[in-house]
Amino acid sequence: MSNSSSPNINYQALLKDALLEMRQLRAELAAIESQQTEALALPAAGIAVIGMACRFPGGANNPEAFWQLLHNGVNAVSEIPSDRWDVPAYYDRNPETPGKMYTRYGYFIDGVDQFDAHFFGISPREAAAIDPQQRLLLEVSYEALERAGQSPQQLKGSRTGVFIGVCFDDYAKYSIASNDPKQIDAYSSLGNTRSITAGRIAYVLGLQGPVMQLDTTCSSSLLALHLASESLRTGESDLALVGGVNLILAPEPMIGFCKLQALAVDGRCKTFDAAADGYGRGEGCGIVVLKRLSKAIANHDPILAVIRGSAVNHDGSSNGLTAPNGTAQSEVIRQALKNARLEPKQIQYVETHGTGTVLGDPIEVLALAKALGEGRTKDESLYIGSVKTNIGHLEGAAGIAGLIKVILALQHQQIPPHLNFQQPNPYIPWDQLPVAVPQKLTPWQDQNKQRFAGISSFGMSGTNVHIILENAPSSIQNSKLETCTERSRSIQNSDAIERPLHLLTLCAKTPQALRELAQRYKNYLATPPDTDFANVCFTANAGRSHFEYRLAIPANSYILCYENIVNYLDNTTDISKSQVSKIAFLFTGQGSQYINMGRELYETQSSFRHQIDYCCELLHPYLGLDLRNLLYLPPLPTPHLHR
Repeated sequence: MSNSSSPNINYQALLKDALLEMRQLRAELAAIESQQTEALALPAAGIAVIGMACRFPGGANNPEAFWQLLHNGVNAVSEIPSDRWDVPAYYDRNPETPGKMYTRYGYFIDGVDQFDAHFFGISPREAAAIDPQQRLLLEVSYEALERAGQSPQQLKGSRTGVFIGVCFDDYAKYSIASNDPKQIDAYSSLGNTRSITAGRIAYVLGLQGPVMQLDTTCSSSLLALHLASESLRTGESDLALVGGVNLILAPEPMIGFCKLQALAVDGRCKTFDAAADGYGRGEGCGIVVLKRLSKAIANHDPILAVIRGSAVNHDGSSNGLTAPNGTAQSEVIRQALKNARLEPKQIQYVETHGTGTVLGDPIEVLALAKALGEGRTKDESLYIGSVKTNIGHLEGAAGIAGLIKVILALQHQQIPPHLNFQQPNPYIPWDQLPVAVPQKLTPWQDQNKQRFAGISSFGMSGTNVHIILENAPSSIQNSKLETCTERSRSIQNSDAIERPLHLLTLCAKTPQALRELAQRYKNYLATPPDTDFANVCFTANAGRSHFEYRLAIPANSYILCYENIVNYLDNTTDISKSQVSKIAFLFTGQGSQYINMGRELYETQSSFRHQIDYCCELLHPYLGLDLRNLLYLPPLPTPHLHR
């Protein structure tokens, strides 16, 4: 019964409005969920890895060299370098001898004492006081950005996050932890503070996203990857530098691990083998550059791989503080699968934590089979392996080393051989489990052009992380940076004209550095890359920072560019700033204009085109016409052109 004094209410209109509002709210909720989970079923889903750089044992100082090491099945184990400490003084084969280590082996990188302080604007005195781990991270982070085509100069003030895993600070022994207070100064205090490790990268590059140093021991760098992915999904970051570092500079941690009997006597990780007796400690640094996949596609960034999902948990109570928990390991893998919206059978390979310990290996393999073995037959076995058999256990950088290995394997569609696997561990029921260990280079067959892999890191602290990685979809895996032709259309909507020449610009902060850079490009171009020459030029020109000493090489092909670089290197005279000539452009005045004047320049040179467009838009209100129509459209001369 209605009240006659009440105003007329249009319930139908209200219901319609309410329905529309509910639909809008649902759409907004779906958009939020899509952003947070990256709507993994869509083509533009996930987190893209757009660049990476590394320094690993065995001379693997870049991803290409690292792949050769993996491809060829190289074991990079070596004796502890004599410049680290007095090895004989700290060695005793008896594990019970106080203050001694029972192994003389590990996996090491060269040149840890070298650093280009001038490049980063750091004084020699300060550089000497900075932990070499911080110095190494600066160099590898910078290289990773350039490999991703992200000019570090252009990232200043951006929401770029830095997520770094670091466990040890051996270098502090030589200053703030030396028991000599006179060794401590302002530089050594900051140079050996772990939180400064990530903060220094952000400070030097001017980055203003979330910055954090993480330490969960062995899972530190993969935890960094998990947190960085979440930061990108929620929009907290637009770009992320992620990785870890580990250097072995003092004997005390090595002695401690020997007292735990965690290390192998021969320094080799014999993962899954009956002879497994611990792991070999390893050094290295790895950095990847992450961006939301949709943004990477829109920006024509190179897509190396896609992070589909990740998860983290903790062992909780187990058989001991450092003992693994198989149930927790299975659960973190299942959660990562759920977040990636994948089924267990879709995972074809897992880069295991795989340290080569008597207790850890059987627990991990059984946990993998429990999480990923559902519905598999022996013919559909899950391949498992561990990069630790090649380069040792990098501790704080172990996870990122495994990730870079898997990215390279996805790109080459091959699974590298797993080393040191002679007699299968008898505590693992191999016949009952649908798992296989590749002992030779194995083709990586895909399912509908999709390949999925898992990467595990289980920290001695109890923190477990699992990442699900996918090859870049075939439609975008060859995505390259936009070329100099800009894919633009002319005013008549015809195809853009290809430039007759492209310009490769190289630059550095010193003449010697410029020559070294030119030498690297010479080596790179000796075998022409499988990509457009224009793309290489564009990436070098727009994806790198520009410095005072520069070299510009005009060419229309890899061959001509290579010859010009050789000619430059053969010239013993270094370029100096005083030799650089200034260039001016002269545009003549009234009387020289003609139809289609500068048209090819307009169609092929984006900077020129942008300026012409800008001027035409400014003049349009005053002239009542678009000058571009006057310049480029009429087939015949018009009197308006001569006004």
